[in-house]
Amino acid sequence: MENLHKRDIDIQFDFTTDTPRYWENFWNNNNGLGAGNNDPDTSSKTLQKYHQLLWSKKLPNGENMELSIGSGSNYLTWKNFRFGSDSITASFRYERYRNMIEEIKNAIPNYQSFMENYLRKSYTIGGETIFPKWHGGINQSRGCNPFIKDRWDLTLECIRKYYIDEPSPLYDTLKKDKEFFDLFVDFKGYVDFFYMQDCVSSDYESVVFWLGNGEFLQNPLPKTVDEYIHWINCNMDFVKQRNERIQEAIR
Repeated sequence: MENLHKRDIDIQFDFTTDTPRYWENFWNNNNGLGAGNNDPDTSSKTLQKYHQLLWSKKLPNGENMELSIGSGSNYLTWKNFRFGSDSITASFRYERYRNMIEEIKNAIPNYQSFMENYLRKSYTIGGETIFPKWHGGINQSRGCNPFIKDRWDLTLECIRKYYIDEPSPLYDTLKKDKEFFDLFVDFKGYVDFFYMQDCVSSDYESVVFWLGNGEFLQNPLPKTVDEYIHWINCNMDFVKQRNERIQEAIR
């Protein structure tokens, strides 16, 4: 693993495969809603190495970020920054969302195979990013905020608004990471650095929402089976497109 180079990154590699016991009794966990025994974002050594290789490069502000691999809260470090890995896809298998999940199970033949396929494809490098790691940071806040609920499109909209100093449900959290966001100068710099172009308009003036219009006015979770399937398909399309961008960049 230490001798791995950026050109060796496999955009199809499924990080659940080197996450200890991820699939063991998967569908018995989380009260039958399904959950891995360990999180690839903390347990996959391949994902950690891929993050180090991909994001150790020149920043839009002119500096060169050279990430070092550590452990625990020092998952990745550079200068005074500590970074953690974050999955940017979501399937909302929450207890409070159980009624909707049950409807989805009834509507989708072979639901378990459908969800396992989704997880395996979303746990590729195109479905992952890094954020500064601290208690109450971006990763945690975007999952807990009632107007975001782990949606990446809404998270990116909050980041877009941050750069133009407009309020959003995550504004206060993002402001605490000003030093991090300054590294990218502006929204375009952030999007291009992390290969997020397929989630924004060509002029970088707006975010492409996978569901709704991004007004932060109501519960953002899918409300029908059709909305849920549309959400999953948008996630999958984005991960595929981002993987292709990453592949092109490392060539």
